[in-house]
Amino acid sequence: MRIIPAIDIIDGKCVRLTQGDYAQKKIYNENPLDVAKSFEDQGLRSLHLVDLDGAKAGKVINWKVVESITTNTSLAVDFGGGIKTDDEIKRLFDYGVKQVNLGSIAVKEPQKVIQWIDEFGADTIILSADVKNGKIAISGWQENSSLGITTFLRDYVQHGIEYVTCTDISTDGMLTGPNLELYKTLLLSFPQLHLIASGGVSNLGDLQELKRIGVDGVIVGKAIYEGRVKLEELVLL
Repeated sequence: MRIIPAIDIIDGKCVRLTQGDYAQKKIYNENPLDVAKSFEDQGLRSLHLVDLDGAKAGKVINWKVVESITTNTSLAVDFGGGIKTDDEIKRLFDYGVKQVNLGSIAVKEPQKVIQWIDEFGADTIILSADVKNGKIAISGWQENSSLGITTFLRDYVQHGIEYVTCTDISTDGMLTGPNLELYKTLLLSFPQLHLIASGGVSNLGDLQELKRIGVDGVIVGKAIYEGRVKLEELVLL
């Protein structure tokens, strides 16, 4: 199981939200590059980088942060937050981003995303399935859709998607444990997917449970920043 630490960006700073609420923002570091380097120094190899300004604005905003991290570390970066155009995806790949996370646009313009899967390759696209009460949430979690998680994933699996990050918004930033039942259900329904769990991880035991049920990877954010899990422990999983 891959451990993928998260860096969320607002105004160029490393922050964390609670349940996706921009009003519940906590700044952890003024320099995201320092945080990324600390992950790399401990032996972690991946990074989940989210442009929260971009998610809200509907376009990538924090380009300088992306470039600084991809230029100055060897981390395999997956990036999400407001991606809407071919030019943005190409620029991100030119910067050295390995995979892009597509959420809102995957709900609103599925044909465009299917075209990108064909154009750039299924291994470069991660479908972001952000779930609230069983329905997909979009626009930086500020807007709810009527689309159910299972229907959403089934349609994309039919068009070749291989990687999915599923975030249970109700657990995100709460440090109350991940929604194991949700991930078990998705793994049973879509065993061919590389499923990445996100939201709620509070301790090492949560990570061991996620490994046991068979997720491909897990994104860890607040638990790191609040000292609930140590970076040296993550490398051993």
